[in-house]
Amino acid sequence: MTDLTGKVAVVLGAGGKDNMGQTIARRLAGAGAKVLVTGRQETPIKELAAEIGGDWMLCDISKKADVEALASETVKRHGRVDIGVNASGWGLLKSLHEISEEELDQIVGLQFKGVHYFLSAFVRAMPNGGSLMQISSATTQCLIHDHAAYIGTKSGAEALIRCVANQYGPQGIRANTVSPGFTESPMTAGAFGTPGLVDAFIKEYPLGRVGTSDDIAQAVLWLADDATFVSGQNLQINGGLTLRRNPRPEEIGAAVAAAMAANAG
Repeated sequence: MTDLTGKVAVVLGAGGKDNMGQTIARRLAGAGAKVLVTGRQETPIKELAAEIGGDWMLCDISKKADVEALASETVKRHGRVDIGVNASGWGLLKSLHEISEEELDQIVGLQFKGVHYFLSAFVRAMPNGGSLMQISSATTQCLIHDHAAYIGTKSGAEALIRCVANQYGPQGIRANTVSPGFTESPMTAGAFGTPGLVDAFIKEYPLGRVGTSDDIAQAVLWLADDATFVSGQNLQINGGLTLRRNPRPEEIGAAVAAAMAANAG
C-alpha cells in the first residue's frame, strides 16, 4: 500500500464537485498526504479541503501570477511540496472552422500556457525533487473528430512533461503524463445519459468498459510514490483503447439512433 504520510500534494483543477481532480485529491489524502486543492470555484474546493483535512487556495492556471502564488504559498504554509497534479482541462469539441479566436486563446491559455506555468513554478518549489503529473488524454493517440484544438494543446503539454523529466531529473524531479480515455465523471454526465453513445465507445476498449475517475486516481497514486522509478512517460490509463481507436462520428450516430429506436419500440 502506498504511504504518503508526511508528503505535501497540490491538485489543480479540483474546482468541480466530484470531478477527476477531486477524486485524485481524495485518493492522495487517503494515502496520508496533506493535500492542497485548488481551482477557480471557492465553494467546492473549500468543502473538499474540509472533507479530507487538507488545505485550499483559489487559482486560475491560465494566469502566471496565480500559479506562482500557489507554489510559493504552499511552501510557506506547509514547508514543502512533494507532489503536483494538474487535472484542469476543457473538453472543447468544435469544428476546426467554427472555433472562435477567443475560444482558441482560452484553450491555449488553459491547456498549454497554464501547464508551462505549473511546471515552471513547481520545479522551483521542489528543490529536492518530487513527482509532477499532467492529466492528458488518449485522444492524442486515438484521434477523434472536431477535437483539434483540444488534442493539439494536450499534445503540447505532453511534450512539456518530457522536457521537464529530461532536464530536471538530476534534481530528483519525476514528471509523467496520465492519459484517460472516455471517462465517467460529472463532466461526461450528458454523454452517459445519451442512449447508445457509450456503447459506441465500449466496443473499442479491450477490457470491455470505459474508465472512471478512480482508475485515474489509482495511477496518480502509483506515480506519487517515491518508489516508482518512472519519469518522462505517458501512462495510457484507458483499458487498452490505444490498441484500437475511437469511434467515428457516423458510428456514434448509428449507435445512438439504434438505441433510440429500440427504446421507442
